[in-house]
Amino acid sequence: MQRTLTIESSPPGALVYLNGLEVGRTPVTRDFTWYGTYDVQLRAEGHETLKTKGKVIAPWWQWVPFDLVAEVLPLRLRDEQHLRYTLRPTAETAADPGVMLERARDLRGQLESSPRTPAVPPLPAVTQPTAAGGAAVPPGAAALPAAAAPAGSGSTTGPAVSRPQ
Repeated sequence: MQRTLTIESSPPGALVYLNGLEVGRTPVTRDFTWYGTYDVQLRAEGHETLKTKGKVIAPWWQWVPFDLVAEVLPLRLRDEQHLRYTLRPTAETAADPGVMLERARDLRGQLESSPRTPAVPPLPAVTQPTAAGGAAVPPGAAALPAAAAPAGSGSTTGPAVSRPQ
């Protein structure tokens, strides 16, 4: 018993993946063992990626109880399965960055309005604190007003730094 699966596409030359494994470019013919549903993915430059399911159905002589008789007979049986797909060209607007950003905003709005998304308050605007005199304060340190400087520190030009006692 010989079983072959041929995958064809329009246009030819598309990269084919069966169940996540790359098998070649169309038209591609492979031997197979199992009938059933295969995850098929085709990719071609300038065309949308096609992700679909391909059904490979056994011929009648592979059904129980006929399969036993087919295996015993001295006949050389062949099963040739074909899957054919047509790929759509990529739209010009799909590659436009402005269109992609607008689509991202729409999808983000849908996600944020989903009942399954917990409400998270927006982050406050980040501002850089400054000390008296206009000097920037390092992140994590709090700027103290000049009036809050500890007595006896002797510093009137820079931020007051409190040290543990």
